[in-house]
Amino acid sequence: MSETPADLRVQTRTTSSTANRPGAPKGSARTGRTKSRPADAIFKGLSTGAASLIMAILAGVAIFLIIKAIPAITANWTTNPQLTTGVTQGHSSFWTYVAPLIWGTIFVSAIGLLIGAPIAIGIALFISHYAPRRVAGILSYIVDLLAAVPSIVFGLWGIFVIRPFLLPLTAWLNHHLGWIPFFSGQPSTTGSTVLAGSIVLAVMVIPIITAISREIFLQTPRLHEEAALAMGATKWEMIRLAVFPYARSGMISAILLGLGRALGETMAIALIVSPSLIFSLKILTDGRNSQTVAANIALNFPDANDLQRDALIGTGLMLFVISFVVNLVARVIVDRTGPGAKGRKAKRRSAQLPPSDPSTILLTDDAAGPLHTSRPTEGSQPA
Repeated sequence: MSETPADLRVQTRTTSSTANRPGAPKGSARTGRTKSRPADAIFKGLSTGAASLIMAILAGVAIFLIIKAIPAITANWTTNPQLTTGVTQGHSSFWTYVAPLIWGTIFVSAIGLLIGAPIAIGIALFISHYAPRRVAGILSYIVDLLAAVPSIVFGLWGIFVIRPFLLPLTAWLNHHLGWIPFFSGQPSTTGSTVLAGSIVLAVMVIPIITAISREIFLQTPRLHEEAALAMGATKWEMIRLAVFPYARSGMISAILLGLGRALGETMAIALIVSPSLIFSLKILTDGRNSQTVAANIALNFPDANDLQRDALIGTGLMLFVISFVVNLVARVIVDRTGPGAKGRKAKRRSAQLPPSDPSTILLTDDAAGPLHTSRPTEGSQPA
């Protein structure tokens, strides 16, 4: 009768513990800790220092933003002469000033991600599973090259190519779908719309999402794919049943990383969109578009006075918080849907079983997690 991998691991563990007993023969197993070497200590110190440096930089950025933003946040915007004119004119407090900017940032980024994410995942899937090897190599190189294009180039491309190209589509959408809030209002005659800016953002996030998703798709165990095909699944069914479940957490990470790029984009939005500090759902209008935090800082920082600059830095603090929350949500989603999530759930379920319950026998290994689960059958006897 062949032994399962779980039995082999249990036997190995038992043999190791037996060999470490006082009466065991010498050389049967390694005992004690290995001798520390200077290279190990240096590497550990460098790794610890790098991790500490990241935390220190993050804390330093947060402290700087908070210190610079406090004067504007706590100021009286209705009486302070530095805030009643210029870029902060007409706002009663910092929160009424930053709220439309937060909305515009999230709104424009969400539309760009909604357009770009499916395209990026489709490109990654074509490169990893459908394209011939030579074509896949060329496409991968083009995608990686697209990620290196500066945002100012995308902005200029949006001005001279995307805006005039979208004018007929803008008029058609407004004429036929104007009853939907997104397509209502007076259609733009210049193309400086949220739709144009969102399409440029979509093109900018496609390389990031594509590159990460492609690598995740290529890491899918070949055995899983062959098993699905052997059971009669078509190629699309194999991808849906074997590739997507394995790559789910990686795709979510890639999409949220692309969202982080879209949230902080400055020049492309500043060049293309004609904005106002308002809450708006319209994506086809001129001058009635919600402004983003990054573009607002870039456009108004040179002409602002000291307190107005503190207010702009305060809006940057809000963008910092939004990015932090997005990354936190991404980490939670990855932890719940990643490859180790099922193992953690199995451990929790096994820990909740009463000690006297013989219905489930779970053999575990400290490093590898759950190894083997067996249920006793009728007439079976314990070994």
